Order: sequence, then structure tokens, then C-alpha cells
Amino acid sequence: MKEELVAFRGVKEGIYIFIRQGDFEQIKGELIKKLEEYTDFFQGANILGIRGEDLSEDEINELYNIVQDKYKLHISEDGLPEYLEEPKFYTGIHEGMTKFIHGTIRSGQVVEYDGNIVIIGDVNPGGLVKAKGNIIILGSLKGVAHAGADGNQEAIVAAYDLQPTQLRIGNIIGRRPDEDIVASTFPEVARIYNGEVLIEPYLPRK
Repeated sequence: MKEELVAFRGVKEGIYIFIRQGDFEQIKGELIKKLEEYTDFFQGANILGIRGEDLSEDEINELYNIVQDKYKLHISEDGLPEYLEEPKFYTGIHEGMTKFIHGTIRSGQVVEYDGNIVIIGDVNPGGLVKAKGNIIILGSLKGVAHAGADGNQEAIVAAYDLQPTQLRIGNIIGRRPDEDIVASTFPEVARIYNGEVLIEPYLPRK
């Protein structure tokens, strides 16, 4: 009797997929055949991970793609290879989804977005801008700005005139200076440095 290359083992928490040593194309074919044959059984199941006797990282990743992408089965986060894990915060701060707003954000207005926000206008006192990515204001910021709202401390807040009521990046809140703020002659950028919000002038490279 031919030994199976793909075996499923159920435990209280879910199902493990065990791969025995053999030809990888045959392994893929057997996995797909079993997933097709027992589709109803696997729907709603929690796949705890894939274990192989002699599989490369690329081969294991390919099997995960079959299970997760083709058959839409749920894989436990602890069982996922690192590249398949869901990001714990928005990562498109360098090049990602961006919302453009033309006009002034007035007192009482709230603007929220799951990516970056660019405001072509001012944010007045009492206005709130909250983004999971960066916040760029082509005008004055005198209200509240919260960038990296889901925890990404690499996000920034930039404005031509940066005088916020409150400024927050990730879970770090910037403290207003005790002395009166002198308007900068340059646009300013706020970022996290050594665990604190640092505001510095933006000096274009020549």
C-alpha cells in the first residue's frame, strides 16, 4: 500500500497538516486532491500549521498559499510563516493609500482614514485629523493630528505651519512647549525620535 504524502491530524485547537518526504509536485497534487475531496470538512476549520520532513522554506510557503489563497481556509496566526502574517499596523507610509482633502478642516470636523492623509488647506483649532499613515498639511495645523493611529511610530506629521493643539504619532503624544511658539519660516516635520515627538524644519536638499 502506497504511503500517503499528506496527512491531517486533528487536535482540540484545530488541524495540523503533515507532509512526508517525497516529490514536491506529487505532494502538491495530493494536498489539492484532499482539500477538494473534503472541502466541507475543512470549511471553518482552524489550520494550526504545516509540518514537513524535508521541505524548503519556499516549498512550505507555496503550500500555505494553496491552503490560504486558493481554498480560503483560516490559518492560525501562530502557524503562519512570517511573510503571510497580517501587519499589526498600516505599513503604507512610504507609498500607500492616500486621501486628498481640498479645503479647511474647521472646529468640530473630524477626518479619519486608514492610509495617509494630505490636506490642501488648514486645520483650525478644534479640528481633528486621524490617519493610520502620515498626515501632510499644505497649510497650518492648529488643531489635533494623530498619525500612525494604529501604532506605527514611523509615521510623520508635516505642515507649513505646525502649531497643533495636540500632536500624536503612534501612542506617543507631543508636549506643547512652555514658551510661546514662534512661527517657522520653513515647513516642519514631526516624527518619533528616541521615544519622543521631535519637530524639525524641513530643509530641502539642494
